[in-house]
Amino acid sequence: MSHAKLSASGSHRWLSCPPSALLEREFPDELSPYAAEGTFAHELAELRLSRAVANTCKPSAYTSKLNTLKENDWYSAEMGDHIDQYVTQISEIYLAAKKACKDALVLLEQRLDFSDWVPEGFGTGDVVIISDDAVEVIDLKYGKGVPVSAEENSQMRLYGLGALKTYGLLYDFTRIRMTIIQPRLDNISTEELSEDELLRWAREVVAPTAAQAIAGEGEFSSGEHCRFCKARFTCRARAERNLELAQYEFKNPALLIHAEIGDILTRTMELSRWASDIQNYALEKAERHGVKFPGWKLVEGRSVRKYTDEEAIAKTLMTKGYEEDAVMPRILLGITAMEKLLGKKAFAKLLLDYIEKPPGRPTLVPESDKRPEISSAQAAAVEFAEEEVPV
Repeated sequence: MSHAKLSASGSHRWLSCPPSALLEREFPDELSPYAAEGTFAHELAELRLSRAVANTCKPSAYTSKLNTLKENDWYSAEMGDHIDQYVTQISEIYLAAKKACKDALVLLEQRLDFSDWVPEGFGTGDVVIISDDAVEVIDLKYGKGVPVSAEENSQMRLYGLGALKTYGLLYDFTRIRMTIIQPRLDNISTEELSEDELLRWAREVVAPTAAQAIAGEGEFSSGEHCRFCKARFTCRARAERNLELAQYEFKNPALLIHAEIGDILTRTMELSRWASDIQNYALEKAERHGVKFPGWKLVEGRSVRKYTDEEAIAKTLMTKGYEEDAVMPRILLGITAMEKLLGKKAFAKLLLDYIEKPPGRPTLVPESDKRPEISSAQAAAVEFAEEEVPV
């Protein structure tokens, strides 16, 4: 799989910190199980869409490929349900487009070239839907960490530019729609721009910043965009910013006021994330590469005892007169494990009446967080319910 030097997925970083793009090339690619799972989910989604929406795959070939995918370790009934949900959502979007334009087209896994604004820039649109006056690029995000918004999303806007460049000569687009679907979070987000709005952003923001990034020029800038930067562990600009954040200037009176507490909470979020990155980096270097850091040493951590053969233990105890139910109590599978065992649909059909979801424990987050704010009275009720002990 080829990669653009200035990728759409990493655009939030290089648009915020242009020289980071060149710096990141000094570090190896980071491979995570989440990325591998997401790649497989995209492969499954493409196959399902090729039959259910695009109709580009014959039934026999579809069945054979699907059976092969189901043998993969990443496949699960839960993933199948989420991808089915995604396919249904794509079908609904496509049918709506066909109502407005009977000749609407749906295309899968399209290479989108935005090199007019980003040197050698290209990406892949999971789904592209074309009608007379509009083009829509849809991106599947299989992760379930946090909801991702399409609003002012640079990755999606670059995909929109690629779609405009690729198909704009054949169609007279007045609207470019960019949609993100996260089936595991039931999240769908769309941004719609006019051609003029998108091109203005490309000219005024993307092109000049991309020119700096490809040359390794511009100013280093630390912030939220550092989170997935490959240079985040040892970047000096990030370290200097966090050390500045740590030097909080306390003012009179002796007790902190609410505004100061809010400011400190904002600072500590990034500080703790940076500290965690440094700790993980140092541990990996010490454990796997023998690096010694002054004042620190590698030791064996706390160990937790565990059984090696539960069945043998039960037999040993039962021969000594202990009851089986006493030493091996039957415990119902947890909700997550049970849903994975049954599949999402069967789980909901059979057990929905036996499941409850109490309010989550209150937590402080930045105002930019998408979750709705709760009142102090609601928070107190949740705290009381969690702490109340039945008599």
